[in-house]
Amino acid sequence: MVLSCQLGLNHDKEPPRRGAMLDLVLTNKEGLVGDVKLKGSLGCSDHEMVEFRILRAAKRAHSKLTTLDFRRADFGLFRDLLGRIPWDKALEGRGPQDRWLVFKDHHIQGQEQ
Repeated sequence: MVLSCQLGLNHDKEPPRRGAMLDLVLTNKEGLVGDVKLKGSLGCSDHEMVEFRILRAAKRAHSKLTTLDFRRADFGLFRDLLGRIPWDKALEGRGPQDRWLVFKDHHIQGQEQ
């Protein structure tokens, strides 16, 4: 039986057992779950376990972030580039957020060289 309701769909193909009100697997789309089976009670409880399969494969997120290849990095050059910056002068009179932005900009410039 498939029961539409405001919360989702009932995908349970078997009728409720032992006087239970209704065994539900709620989803927001029909066809999202399948192979719904009741697997017996939980100990002495009147609740039953419901087993089901999710039928749709998860979508892979494609990131636009660039990753760095640290095996090719010249850390000596990077240290020299950052060491040439007069940090006292560059950070003078700035708050923490502005200091972070100055450092981050110099860091990114060093990565690009």
